[in-house]
Amino acid sequence: MLKSNSKDVIHYPQLDTILSMEEFIKEHSGEFRKTALWKALPKNMMYQTFNLIYEYLSESLKIARDSERKIHWIWDPDLIKKYLEDETLFVR
Repeated sequence: MLKSNSKDVIHYPQLDTILSMEEFIKEHSGEFRKTALWKALPKNMMYQTFNLIYEYLSESLKIARDSERKIHWIWDPDLIKKYLEDETLFVR
């Protein structure tokens, strides 16, 4: 569940905005902190919209911050598929 209260959200981002932010983070993984990332995005967006997408990516475990607070892309569907296909592993 996203931290943002749905009553506080004025405008939800469009899919192309979310995908472009995902792609930018993938290409620049580990280069930016949060505010610098927002300023470096090729598409201008409101900070509220940026925060909503950021929360979504963080809570869905697609991004994480390191000890220097730089944002990294951590989502790896190929690795997850590999583990799911391994019959010796199971989910509790």
